[in-house]
Amino acid sequence: MPRGLKILLAILAVAVVVGLISLRTLERRMHRLRESQAAEEQARHAVLAPPISTPSDVTVKAQIFWAAGPDRVAPVEVNLPLSADTVERSRQLIQALIANAPTDAQRTLPADTTLLAFYILPDGTAVADFSDAISSEMPSGILSEEVAVNSIARTLESNVAGLVRLKILIKGQEADTLAGHVDLTGFFELSNAPAARPAAPAVPQALRAASAH
Repeated sequence: MPRGLKILLAILAVAVVVGLISLRTLERRMHRLRESQAAEEQARHAVLAPPISTPSDVTVKAQIFWAAGPDRVAPVEVNLPLSADTVERSRQLIQALIANAPTDAQRTLPADTTLLAFYILPDGTAVADFSDAISSEMPSGILSEEVAVNSIARTLESNVAGLVRLKILIKGQEADTLAGHVDLTGFFELSNAPAARPAAPAVPQALRAASAH
């Protein structure tokens, strides 16, 4: 083999080794960055929305519905202190849905989303009022919006008795859509079916807009 070719091959081999080392270093840095960003998100959310606790809290196995793909949600069983009061219990569940997603891929609501208010009308209508981050920071697309609303509806219906429909407000006002696609002018019916159900499409099973109500 000519000497020049040997030198060229040696240089290429060194370049490959250096490239592999650089790639591994970059992967480690990206992993640390993701961990740092996740920690910052948790810290920011803890300041904006500190944990809700009540005297009647009892730790139970709750079913929280996070994303299980681009168009569906599935329950994850978590031990969660929940209040006997239905309003406080609902607030605790939604806060857990926002703050405790197991992975970024399972997150259904933007990390900066804050539940501003929650109340239940005498007819069983649950009204959830969110900060505008739920709309402004929502990933673009109808599927992400459907999954977001579905995760809220399914989490509430699986853990809180007596709720029959859900109304979503943004900063105390009715919005036409969540982020350009899902209609928020109506209601979303809650079936209160048993929590132990298989993963299901975001619509239409759980997101049945009750326009007739």
